[in-house]
Amino acid sequence: MQSYSQQRRFLFAVDCIIFGYDGQELKLLVIKRGLEPLKGSWSLVGGFIGENESSENAAVRVLKDLTGLDGLYMEQLHGFTEPDRDSVERTISIAYFALIDIQKYNQQISEDYHPAWFSINQLPELIFDHTKIVELAKEKLRYKAALHPLLFELLPEKFTMPQLQSLYEAVYNTEFDKGNFNRKLLSTKLLFKLKEKDKLNSKKGAFYYMVDSDKYSEGFKSFLNLVPSQNANK
Repeated sequence: MQSYSQQRRFLFAVDCIIFGYDGQELKLLVIKRGLEPLKGSWSLVGGFIGENESSENAAVRVLKDLTGLDGLYMEQLHGFTEPDRDSVERTISIAYFALIDIQKYNQQISEDYHPAWFSINQLPELIFDHTKIVELAKEKLRYKAALHPLLFELLPEKFTMPQLQSLYEAVYNTEFDKGNFNRKLLSTKLLFKLKEKDKLNSKKGAFYYMVDSDKYSEGFKSFLNLVPSQNANK
């Protein structure tokens, strides 16, 4: 069998940036590292890519090991290849970000990894280059959410417009004008209003909405320029 005998072998891994929304804050799921060096330090969820796995399959496996679920929204972020990014051996990491509804999945997250949710604006110190990875993931999420309705992956099946606006404000760390925000969202025709109201958070009550799954599956073009200030060249 032929081989590239003069080439050094590297380790390949995946790191998963798991964003969640609890109704008030955008959060990041991190775990306690289970091996040396830096055992017990906060880390992104990750693992090594198996000999017969693609990086995507490895990321799906890692997420399922943690949450017990398939079918989470997941997207490849970037490859991290700096020679000294891991202090033990040269390790190349392919990072993926995933979006989950905290209320839906929280009960299924395995305690074996000592998981914890932290506000995206108040993160603990993370191992290696994981803080850099998270910062890039935040930028990518903001860019993508300006063009596509992927933030619905963070919400329950039915939600109110104030809840949706709160989510966008958490992601962009800014405030939106209520009237303009509602008008832009409803103009996409991706939402339909339910007769039911949420009366727990206000006396008047806010109508619940749901996403039109058919239009959502057709594509994301309807949300183009929802947040026009984002850099279109990313």
